[in-house]
Amino acid sequence: MDSQGPRTIDLDQLRGHRPPLRSVVAVVLVVVGLILAWTTFFTVDPEEVGVVLRFGRYTRTADPGLNLKLPSPIEQVFKVPVQRQLKEEFGFRTARADVRTSYDRGDFSGESLMLTGDLNVAVVEWTAQYRVSDPYKFLFKVRNVQKTFRDMNEAVMRGVVGDRSVNEVLTVGRQEVASKVEEELQALCNQYETGITVDQIVLQDVNPPDPVKPSFNEVNQAEQERERAINEARSEYNKVIPKARGEALQAIEQAQGYAIDRVNRAKGDAALFEQLLAAYRRAPEVTRRRIFLETMEAVYPKTQRKLLVDTQLKGMLPVLDLDGATKSTGGQK
Repeated sequence: MDSQGPRTIDLDQLRGHRPPLRSVVAVVLVVVGLILAWTTFFTVDPEEVGVVLRFGRYTRTADPGLNLKLPSPIEQVFKVPVQRQLKEEFGFRTARADVRTSYDRGDFSGESLMLTGDLNVAVVEWTAQYRVSDPYKFLFKVRNVQKTFRDMNEAVMRGVVGDRSVNEVLTVGRQEVASKVEEELQALCNQYETGITVDQIVLQDVNPPDPVKPSFNEVNQAEQERERAINEARSEYNKVIPKARGEALQAIEQAQGYAIDRVNRAKGDAALFEQLLAAYRRAPEVTRRRIFLETMEAVYPKTQRKLLVDTQLKGMLPVLDLDGATKSTGGQK
């Protein structure tokens, strides 16, 4: 009110500015229709499936593409990537995957520090690559399935590493550790009905803790030098010993061949002598002459100068030119 008194308001004038009821209803219906359309149609990507719930209960699985459902909150859709390979990192985190990968500098030693079977400590960093094979189990069988899967990884990895020595884990046993963890982790996922299929366990880096790393490297270097010395000794052994064995076998074979040759020659000479003895007993004179002639036939070709003299000849030396014979034969006697 003012000083002039109370002001009178005409209600008929106010009714003239009110919007028509039909316009208000039309606007409301359009808004409701848009909301229904927005919550009725949904799209599933090619690498996903849609799990449809009706009042919180599983009803069906929608394939990739455009799909229909009852409006919210009657039905809800949860999209699960079933064709995409997922991974969980332990002991490290990838900040950016690029040509040059960068890693988070946070402290993740609580995941990677492990006790080996010989009571040593190793830093094990690994990646678990997996796929969702059953969307229903992945969503509803286990609460917080990602955390549960990470806990399974740590439990299985610590158990496998705890059954082996630190040298096996750090060197020759890495592939065996990864295969064993993959096998046991898959069995555990099946037991808990997580709907996860483990594709691969990759050991990114396995090292001793930083405080003992220099000492461990020195031990490894000493072991490598020992292996190198052993390999060099074996190489030298393989060069010398087989050669000596071959030479020994060759000498043995030659000695055996020589012995066989000598024995055979002796047997032949003995057989020939026996034949000559038999012939001599039958005809002594003829055999003696034949032996003499055969001997001369073998001896004469070897002499360079031959002198044939009569057995009855006497006084031959004064006329024999021995000096000329010596010169003509080159001083040979």
